[in-house]
Amino acid sequence: MALGRTLAVCLVGLRGHLIEVEAHLAASVPGFTLVGLPDAALAESRDRVRAAISSSGLVLPQRKVTVNLSPASLPKAGSGFDLAIAVAILAGAGLIDPGAPSRAAHIGELGLDGRVHPVRGVLPAIVAARQEGVETVVVPAADEVEARLVPGIRVVAVHSLGELAALYGADLPPVDPHPGGRSRTPVRDAPKEPTELSDVMGQLPARAALEVAAAGGHHLLMVGPPGTGKTMLAARLPGLLPDLTEEEAVEVTSVHSVAGTFDPAAGLLVRPPFEDPHHTATPAAIVGGGSGMPRPGAASRAHRGVLFMDEAPEFSPRVLQTLRQPLEHGELVIQRAAGSARYPARFQLVLAANPCPCGLAIGKGLDCSCSAMARRRYFARLSGPLLDRVDLQVEVHQVTRLDVARSTRPESTAVVARRVAAARDAARERLAGTRWTSNGEVPGAWLRDRLGADRSLLAELDRALDRGTLSLRGSDRVLRVAWTLADLAGRVAPVEDDIGKALLLRTRGQGL
Repeated sequence: MALGRTLAVCLVGLRGHLIEVEAHLAASVPGFTLVGLPDAALAESRDRVRAAISSSGLVLPQRKVTVNLSPASLPKAGSGFDLAIAVAILAGAGLIDPGAPSRAAHIGELGLDGRVHPVRGVLPAIVAARQEGVETVVVPAADEVEARLVPGIRVVAVHSLGELAALYGADLPPVDPHPGGRSRTPVRDAPKEPTELSDVMGQLPARAALEVAAAGGHHLLMVGPPGTGKTMLAARLPGLLPDLTEEEAVEVTSVHSVAGTFDPAAGLLVRPPFEDPHHTATPAAIVGGGSGMPRPGAASRAHRGVLFMDEAPEFSPRVLQTLRQPLEHGELVIQRAAGSARYPARFQLVLAANPCPCGLAIGKGLDCSCSAMARRRYFARLSGPLLDRVDLQVEVHQVTRLDVARSTRPESTAVVARRVAAARDAARERLAGTRWTSNGEVPGAWLRDRLGADRSLLAELDRALDRGTLSLRGSDRVLRVAWTLADLAGRVAPVEDDIGKALLLRTRGQGL
């Protein structure tokens, strides 16, 4: 009997679990059994591992091989266990030193020719291994840059199984690090070009709402005819947001690593991400999903950034309703038969919508050709519970030639971003010692307590509640916006004028 051991990492959502990989070689009818709740991709590793070992110039004894992935009760998915399984088998067969691999974690997919291919989720996997006390991790050479973003752990990058076996003492001739060609290179999204706020002409009320949204982390709805600049404004919101903190950068980068959209050559993602899915996207594309263990969707990839939904009423109602959980709790819990996964999803939602099918029912709507029923049916696709969670709701009107002639040079992104950063710093100082970092996260009860016993400031809010213009949740969100307006103005607390402006920004001036 021979037994080899090593370590691997299983990701469930962004949470990593350290897996002990055991390979038992018994004097029996030759065979290969893999146990420990593997999915289909992982079960196929039996053939990949056998071929990779043979292609590396190593010969396994004719024995029955049993590989166990412990804890066996945890479902495991993906091809990233291939390298660990191969190393455990080689250790059990006595072809390499059995002591060295038992203390290291191995991550990577094997090709039939012995090459080690990159896999998703290397960054969160190594973070999990470090937290479990692992000191050395072996990764594919293509993932070396991403792996070295995690401090405090020794990273060994290999091109092939033969190269790794030689490091562990296997009796092999000089190993070609690129057997049969080069290892597969991950396909990354092209970086998006930075956008400039000064490109937007006119639209002073909408620009002001965008600044408030950036300063407080508020959700935003823009309603207006086609061609008024709603998409341009939304695309410029990430440029107004401050850089991510180190903790936030690791969290955001981990999500994109699991999703396969992270380019490690640029280092950690320090700028807020921007996701703009098409209106034909499915619920799984927005919140995550897929066969087996769910993958993160656009909502999680927008974590600590902006999720922009253009032509929002055109999205499926099922898609829009799935956003209610992350808007309320800042995370997504995706349940599947193979298990549940949690992904962070604390994003700023920006919705852009036409007021009606023809898009002209704005203001008096004299040019609109839609019936009253068609208007109501169209905008009713944005449900009341969803809109109740959107802090800022503004109308965007057509820019006339007179507006352009009267306007001076619009403020640049850098100028507005400095004001946003100052407001964010003020909010962060006020919220020090709490679990919140921006006004958009703070519950209404806490904000009311900060206003003191004087109810005169809330008189206008109370009247809106009595008229049914606002729900209690909407009242709390008006308070959040009022605090952001105070931060932008450099005040320590909101005044009555801030409450009035926040109420206008909440209701588009309707029903007041």
